[in-house]
Amino acid sequence: MIHIIYYIILIYFLLGGVGFYFINRKRELKIARKSNIKFVTYFFIINILFFSIVVNPVAFRYLSVLIIGVGMFELFRLFHQSDYKHKRFYFFSLLIYGVLSAGFLLFGTLQKELILFSFIVLSIFDSFSQITGQLWGRKKLFPTISPNKTLGGFIGGGLIAIGSAFLLKNLFPESELKSLILTIGVVLFAFAGDLAASFYKRKFNVKDYSKLIPGHGGFLDRFDSLIVAGAWVAFCVYVLKF
Repeated sequence: MIHIIYYIILIYFLLGGVGFYFINRKRELKIARKSNIKFVTYFFIINILFFSIVVNPVAFRYLSVLIIGVGMFELFRLFHQSDYKHKRFYFFSLLIYGVLSAGFLLFGTLQKELILFSFIVLSIFDSFSQITGQLWGRKKLFPTISPNKTLGGFIGGGLIAIGSAFLLKNLFPESELKSLILTIGVVLFAFAGDLAASFYKRKFNVKDYSKLIPGHGGFLDRFDSLIVAGAWVAFCVYVLKF
């Protein structure tokens, strides 16, 4: 079953690669190269997280701690670089981040199949919201916070993620209603997490959290949606009793 799911992921990445080819072929060489580096780096990150979940979920928990720790460092780094401006905003953000991080850590203790289901749905939404947004996105949703977020990207990525959830129903053998609620929540909270991370950067007037991941704007730039969506799934299990 797991190897079939991995083949499905590879097919999605192949489709994503085709999408990025059409996106990058008319771009300047420098911009296209950065986009390609981001795509390749993302491929390796997805594989590392996928196999950490499948082979030994404890490894995923260690990676979760690493992600949270580096993310907290990046939040402080921007606060420090601003010469400690916006103190109230920083400490409020830190409080929210702490709550979400606790939820994300609980997410890592769930059944392996549910973690994998949520992670794949999230990864598909992340990838295809960017691809469909750049191919067909016209209306910008939050131009002052995150200029690349478009209505077309959100709808396109969301529909593909929701449709993919039904292909992965063996990983989450609950009712279709629960599966739909969980999936829509993953999409919405992933989007909200990405938007919140962008808002934090805008508050401190920077483009990237760090240069720790090639082609990406830091750990939080890459894992913000995973942290928030993971906290949502943990909430569904521990509070809503899914």
